[in-house]
Amino acid sequence: MIYTLQNGTLQMQVSSFGARVLSLIVPDRNGKRADVIVGYETPEEYMTLPGERFFGAAIGRVANRLGGARFTLDGKVFELAQNDHGNTLHGGFIGFDRVEWHVDSVSKNAIVLSLMDPDGQEGWPGNLKVRMTYELTPENAFKVSYSAVTDKPTLCNLTHHSFFNLTGDASTPITGHQLQIVARAYLPVDGMLIPTGEVRPVDGTPFDFRESKTIGRDIDAAGGYDHNWCLDGEGLRQVASLYEPESGRRMDVLTDRCGIQFYSGNFFDGSYVGKGGRLIGHRCALALETQAWPDAIHHPGFPDTVLRPGNTYTHTCIYRFSY
Repeated sequence: MIYTLQNGTLQMQVSSFGARVLSLIVPDRNGKRADVIVGYETPEEYMTLPGERFFGAAIGRVANRLGGARFTLDGKVFELAQNDHGNTLHGGFIGFDRVEWHVDSVSKNAIVLSLMDPDGQEGWPGNLKVRMTYELTPENAFKVSYSAVTDKPTLCNLTHHSFFNLTGDASTPITGHQLQIVARAYLPVDGMLIPTGEVRPVDGTPFDFRESKTIGRDIDAAGGYDHNWCLDGEGLRQVASLYEPESGRRMDVLTDRCGIQFYSGNFFDGSYVGKGGRLIGHRCALALETQAWPDAIHHPGFPDTVLRPGNTYTHTCIYRFSY
């Protein structure tokens, strides 16, 4: 099913398959409205087409990559689905993006969805019950609120995976967007994009976004961006800001999480036919995924991502638009 939400300025379409945002219409400085979400037209295309499967979707049970597709918890080894060159990416072959979510309620500007991810799915322990709300707020923001509980010790690190292009044209590179990330450190990765365990200061590196700069300025020196930034501060706060000069659209990102994954669309190569028959080109879409630090179970110094019975996982992510 497809559901339409609106708040008077923004309009969003959501599919219950993958709890996926299909479109998000945002005006520019001249009032011209455009869809800033990159992806396919229909839920059926996400079910049948090869290629990028995470466009606009809810991600779980653990976001990002988990090295070696295994982990040890309370002395027990758990073997996971190897869906990314021997590692586990975004939950496995059947992650939260590949299942039908239950729609608990719908109003004009909000939808509440839920999911019960069964014990043993893709190797994950415990029955994980997830409840998630998508809301278009009076402040012209798209707000994502998560909660989850489990009946066995497990890992839980959820995120949202919309791909954005604030020009409204998925054939236009995002390298001209200006980005700021409030983080003094980031996580270097190995050749498989797994964190090495080092927490490295951004000073003097292409990963320094403390002052707003064009994404294209240092992207080649960085080898493209697909990294976690270790966010400054605690509690719900603004952690990033994205600005597109031609349209005047701005998207501020707020979260209560400790990390954000910035992915600059390195693997898009023009082979995916997106909305309106337009090809999705190299670095023509970006993701800003608020989360806990990836592969945390393998790095004792990283913030904990273990969820135990009796505790509740919560996470808020807000994409706030202005122009």
